Amino acid sequence: MGCHAQTPGQSPPATASAATTPATPQQTELNRRIQTIARTKFNLPPDVTVTVGARTKSTLVPGYDAITLVFSRGTQHSNPIPFLISTDGTTLARLETFELSGDTTAGRPMRGDPSAPLTIISFDDLECPFCSMMHTTLFPATLEHFKGLVRVVYKDFPLEEIHPWAMHAAVDANCLAAQSPAAYWNYVDYLHAHASDITGDKDKHDLAKSTAALDKLMQEEGAKQHVNADLLKACGDKQDQTAVRAFIKEGDVMGVEATPTMYLNGGKIDGAMTQEEFWRKIDAALLAMGITPPPEPPPPPAPAPKPATGAVPPAQKPPAK
Repeated sequence: MGCHAQTPGQSPPATASAATTPATPQQTELNRRIQTIARTKFNLPPDVTVTVGARTKSTLVPGYDAITLVFSRGTQHSNPIPFLISTDGTTLARLETFELSGDTTAGRPMRGDPSAPLTIISFDDLECPFCSMMHTTLFPATLEHFKGLVRVVYKDFPLEEIHPWAMHAAVDANCLAAQSPAAYWNYVDYLHAHASDITGDKDKHDLAKSTAALDKLMQEEGAKQHVNADLLKACGDKQDQTAVRAFIKEGDVMGVEATPTMYLNGGKIDGAMTQEEFWRKIDAALLAMGITPPPEPPPPPAPAPKPATGAVPPAQKPPAK
């Protein structure tokens, strides 16, 4: 799950469950099995509901029909996600698209070895709490574990419908990136750790106050990195959204529906996942390139067993008589 560009209170897209024709017992049971598979595949939390859409004929793959799934949490709903289901109802599948047009990260700040064989592209929203969790936990550990084997690049995908200052933050971040990658990452680090401070009281949110805070942070970070202050201020004042809009358009073409959305060497990584699952995908990609992945880190030591209540710890037993 992630941040989705849906208006609070909006109803989920129409699905088969909303049809007037009652579902047969067979359809109900099949939908239940599809929901179970989706929960397992995408590691969905208990408060996320899965709605199965109408089943229609598909010409993509012989022997398969088309369905859609919608993931919902409260008033937030994903866009309908297309799947294929075999005509006999025994197999659920999803087609993935892969980027074949070459490196699309030129000029972007990156973390990790610039010559690393694997590139992780994350479509990021600086106001998105899910992006913040990914940024502060998964990526640092991944870069440390795989060291020179992976690099991380962010592309802007601000969800303006639900995150009012995300676009302004993306533009300011790119103004810093134009002069100093270090300033860009420090700015991104701060916003992902302090987004709530920028937003302030959500019930009395003042967008002008938020954007002023963003510009102040931009100028302060620029000063720390000794960039050209006049150029930085002119860039911030102009608020040219052209580059950000280009990333949004690129994400739309690639099927980005929420943030964060990640691509590993062009292959889309779907659904929430644990660090272990994410690392297994990187291991598989490295092995496919003939590169041996680093060994798994040793498990943490097991805690020492506690003595039973009322028992004397072994080291404190009185000597035998």
